[in-house]
Amino acid sequence: MSKYIIKSRGRPKKPRTVKINPKIERFSPRGKPGRPDEIELEIDEFEALRLADYQGLSQKEAARSMQISQQTFSRILKKARKIVAEAIVNGKIITIGVN
Repeated sequence: MSKYIIKSRGRPKKPRTVKINPKIERFSPRGKPGRPDEIELEIDEFEALRLADYQGLSQKEAARSMQISQQTFSRILKKARKIVAEAIVNGKIITIGVN
C-alpha cells in the first residue's frame, strides 16, 4: 500500500480578523417538508456580510477592519452573497462555521 501526500495549492490562507462572533450558528427555513440540505457560511464570509451589508462599510473600510486586502475582501463578500442567495432560493439551512 502506498501513501500519497497531498499538498494544498496556492498561497497559505492569511489570518482574518473577526471582531464579533455570530450569536447563532444556524438558520433553518420553515415550511419546507422533509430535511432541507445544508450549506456552510465560513466565519470570514459572515464577517464580510456583517461589515458590508449590515454595517454599511465600504469595501476599503471593511477590508482594513479584517486586516486583508480590498481584493480579498471583495472575493470573500461575493462568495458569501452567493451562498446566502443559494440558501434562500433553494430553502437550505445556513450553518455558520469556524475554520
